[in-house]
Amino acid sequence: MGVAEDTVARNRALQTEWYGEPLGDRFRRLLDRLELSQSGLAGVLGLSPPMLSQLMSGQRAKISNPVVLHRLGLAEEFAADPGFDALPAAEVKERLRRIRGESASTTSGVRAATERVPAESPVRALQSLLRTVASANEIEHAASMIDVSYPELAEVLRIYGNGRTSEAEAHLARTLGR
Repeated sequence: MGVAEDTVARNRALQTEWYGEPLGDRFRRLLDRLELSQSGLAGVLGLSPPMLSQLMSGQRAKISNPVVLHRLGLAEEFAADPGFDALPAAEVKERLRRIRGESASTTSGVRAATERVPAESPVRALQSLLRTVASANEIEHAASMIDVSYPELAEVLRIYGNGRTSEAEAHLARTLGR
């Protein structure tokens, strides 16, 4: 394996640790679901098209701008919404425009993570907290360590730490009987 292939493999492994899977997989799902070009998705997220391409291909490992990561999460939630297929094209375009305008204050520290989460969303607050203090890989490792003795707690770590917001909201509703 050459130096370039080694770098790509290392970057994809880091992406899996940091983001739960390689960014190329996440971006491709959005491209397909939202029917966007790479340039269109880059615009929604606030990346340059070359940067999106480098992240997708593994030439770069990290999304260093917290606003871009915030928008990526919002776009994924939007695309995963059960009502997405029923939305008219104009509404999809408007929602993507609003995501493009979203910002996150900062990601340094737990206090900042909760500041960028609406007070009415305990799920997002918990997700932000867990994702601020541990990577996806660390959360999964912790869950696997306690799974035998405390399976419900392990499930909470997995759902809120590494799952989609919609899955976590459904879990909260089931658990609290809402």
